[in-house]
Amino acid sequence: MSKIYNWAILGCGRIAKKFAGDLRLLPNARLYAAASRSIENAQAFAAELGFEKAYGSYEEMVNDPGVDVVYIASPHSYHFEHSLLCLNHRKAVLCEKAFAINSREVGIMIATARKNNTFLMEAFWTRFQPSFLKVMEIIRSGELGALKLVRSDFAFNAEYNPEKRLYNVNLGGGSLLDIGIYPIFMALITLGKPSEIKTMARFCPTGAEESILMSFGYPNGEMASLVSSFASHTSTQTEFSFENGFVRLNRRFYAATTLTYWKNWEEEKHIVLEKGAGFGYDLEAAHVMECLDAGKTESDWMPLSLSADLMEVIDRVKKDAGIVFPGHD
Repeated sequence: MSKIYNWAILGCGRIAKKFAGDLRLLPNARLYAAASRSIENAQAFAAELGFEKAYGSYEEMVNDPGVDVVYIASPHSYHFEHSLLCLNHRKAVLCEKAFAINSREVGIMIATARKNNTFLMEAFWTRFQPSFLKVMEIIRSGELGALKLVRSDFAFNAEYNPEKRLYNVNLGGGSLLDIGIYPIFMALITLGKPSEIKTMARFCPTGAEESILMSFGYPNGEMASLVSSFASHTSTQTEFSFENGFVRLNRRFYAATTLTYWKNWEEEKHIVLEKGAGFGYDLEAAHVMECLDAGKTESDWMPLSLSADLMEVIDRVKKDAGIVFPGHD
């Protein structure tokens, strides 16, 4: 029987609320502690979601010997600092994407986890979604031939507020780290690291990148066309084009419940996948606890090498597009 793990939440925002709601679906997860820089925020979050404890500082939380694993949901620019805080107190860490701001920070996080023999994983929930696993199964089977092109878009029309996280470069704002990371992940995990990267970006008055178009090229001729934006809505789909057909993760591709499959002039097939009771964050949380049960310090499904490769590609995109985060780049 699996151990009951005491989970702590670091950063009590919107995404943390969804994650905590999904934790309640897991019998081996205890909602133990909520931590914020404001005790009032932590207490309100804990009361609403059912956490046993509330802390008004992250240092207090990591010094609680009862905490087993911490989910980090602070803004991108703090992921490095907060991950190191937890890892140096030997708390297992599930850190939201983007893992950090640059490859230097990611490298230090990985080195710290290994030095302390402590579990660390990037919270890329798409990796655990049934729809994504189905696509990977089709790719591996070779039934459609070689994969040649990945097209992926993620955009929504976000209210412009220079103080809020999405448009604040001091918090890692801009579409790239917030949602552009999803299309990049789709290309990286299926085609690998590109040999060529070309970008076109549009910036808002805060200096944050609002929209970006990314083109990736590969040594054997494969390509990826990727888009993220806060300026408009898109269908938010990812299509994988093969020699003999295509597969499309339909709307909300990052947690899609339907696939479209087409092969060699046959009729399109629509594949419906069963949806769980929650948003889907429970799948990655369950995986973390499976890893901890097995005594692992990193995931086989979402290894630290994959997170390092992802950030390396993001750094190359940032350089080509002229995206800079003060104090980090």
